[in-house]
Amino acid sequence: MSVDMLQVPCFTLGRILLLLMVTLQSISSCPKICHCTEKNGMKTVHCTSRNLETIPTDLPKDTVSLLLDSNKITKIPNNAFKDLYHLQELDLSKNAIETVDTSAFKGVAEGLHLLDLSHNLIQSVPKEAFTKLKGKIRLANNPWHCECSLQEVLRELKLDPETVNEISCQTSVQEEYVGKPLIQVLDSGINFCNFHHKTTDVAMFVTMFGWFTMVISYIVYYVRHNQEDARRHLEYLKSLPSTQISKDFDTISTVL
Repeated sequence: MSVDMLQVPCFTLGRILLLLMVTLQSISSCPKICHCTEKNGMKTVHCTSRNLETIPTDLPKDTVSLLLDSNKITKIPNNAFKDLYHLQELDLSKNAIETVDTSAFKGVAEGLHLLDLSHNLIQSVPKEAFTKLKGKIRLANNPWHCECSLQEVLRELKLDPETVNEISCQTSVQEEYVGKPLIQVLDSGINFCNFHHKTTDVAMFVTMFGWFTMVISYIVYYVRHNQEDARRHLEYLKSLPSTQISKDFDTISTVL
């Protein structure tokens, strides 16, 4: 067997080992700006108070607990955690989050035991963002706008019982509920979706009334305009000599 034939398998094996090392490194490497610890085979990535404005993209794929609290993150984009298949705890509290995209937690929602979004700037979230989320969630101390869609979102979630009373209405479709704990408002029998339907009905009624008013106005204008034309024509006929009027009538009779 020639030397060249022996070198080919060795070269191929070397490439495989190199790719394997790179893959393992990408799974286990820790972002430079964060600090990683491991206990009982469970990796925790500590990114607390690192002045982060966005969610890191080079997070280890074997992350179990991800702490991103006390940063300056303003948005959770689609697929932000899609490769973190082992993620169980996600802390995004005490940021400046205003927007949560529809597929923000796609790929990790089912495995999460705890999701903390408290102490942010969230006013509303799409219902689809929490699809398949079975774990506990914290939403306290956000400037929530209390209306139908928020009510429907909360209905599907497992809210943290220790902080549930800190979910308050900073604004609301009904001013009387501003500043009140949302859960207490809902427990009292208030249904924001009824307000939504009533508002929609009123808007529809106003629109129909506007169209009806336009039609009536057009009819009135049409009638008055025709009356004015008839009056002018009558005055014109009266102003003509009687012989001319007779000729006009004779002409009309002949035509008929």
